Amino acid sequence: MRQKTINSIFKGDCLEQMRLIEEESIDLIYLDPPFFTEKKQALKNRERTKEFSFDDIWGSDKRYAAFLKERILLMYALLKETGSIFIHCDKSGEHIIRALLNQVFGANNFQSEIIWSYKRWSNSKKGLLPAHQNIYFFSKTKKFKFNPIYTAYSETTNIDQILQRRTRDEHNKSIYEVDDNGEFKHGDKKKGVPLSDVWEIPYLNPKAKERVGYPTQKPLLLLERIIELTSEKGDIVLDPFCGSGTTCVAAKLLERHFIGIDKSQEAVELSLSRLENPVKTYSNILKKGRESYVNADKETLGLLKDIKFNPVHRNKGIDAILVETYENTPVLVRVQKKNETIAEAAAVLIKAKKKKKSKKVILIQTNESGLFDEDVNYDGMIILQSPSLQIANCLSL
Repeated sequence: MRQKTINSIFKGDCLEQMRLIEEESIDLIYLDPPFFTEKKQALKNRERTKEFSFDDIWGSDKRYAAFLKERILLMYALLKETGSIFIHCDKSGEHIIRALLNQVFGANNFQSEIIWSYKRWSNSKKGLLPAHQNIYFFSKTKKFKFNPIYTAYSETTNIDQILQRRTRDEHNKSIYEVDDNGEFKHGDKKKGVPLSDVWEIPYLNPKAKERVGYPTQKPLLLLERIIELTSEKGDIVLDPFCGSGTTCVAAKLLERHFIGIDKSQEAVELSLSRLENPVKTYSNILKKGRESYVNADKETLGLLKDIKFNPVHRNKGIDAILVETYENTPVLVRVQKKNETIAEAAAVLIKAKKKKKSKKVILIQTNESGLFDEDVNYDGMIILQSPSLQIANCLSL
């Protein structure tokens, strides 16, 4: 590939521009092509000084399909064996796009139909409110790059599902695995739940600093997830319909190389300006996650900040389980509550330790109320004072 094509935005029809790129040199392709809406798309920038517009008018589905297929065939040739393609679509043309991808990439290389879910409020039409878009994920071969992403367990997840290993019985039914004595086996290290094909990423609201007024602008958070999932630092990401340049900006922020193409001079200029001064809107919903809506002890979660753990929502004896294990058993954590003596807190944690067959548990002491019960075996329990208790003790010296 010619060096000048790296980290550049090119003006022109992607059909012609992609012919100038070396075959099997691209690691990841994302495209948000014109939709089959049969409408003209237009939107003004924040200052209302410039209007960005393009046509989604094709006249027939055959014309639309021919336009896309010619370009998708080129994209297939550009991808490395380890490469993947993500195509954004909506209900107007998703059936056409899926059929084309099956033809060019092969149905066996279909990986996922990603549902980008978001909240938007509108009373403009009768019927169900559209609150998602589809992204088809195909790989070129089975050797595609993939970096697993893990998310938190559901609030309704039973603690045993986290702690215990599962297997299949003779009927291929999922069951808890047991040893020769009928005792359950501990599971491996739990990183969380693998990322699903439904992505809840907020839509850019009209006041978002990131918004530039382009009609089909997508949030950086969405493109960053795609890029992180299927590429590595130093890889080359291609967007043949780059529009406002979101893919290229996301690639730059994640230390990937990029190539953007668009036939609109306004889009090219907009993309270049965003690359010079990237603005990203952060989402409090994504930052806080579902934790802000669940019943796990918030004080506990705060004390465990910067430690990898899984919060426990439905167990009075355990507040959290560390991701790291101890001698292949889970490390359970409990925080002493305000109206609870240290002996009471230790007792329920020791009970949970025995029930879950843990070899190491951690009790975070928050106050000096009460004494330990001399008749209780506290082996395997580590007691740590909370920062507030440590400070209080220092001040009392």
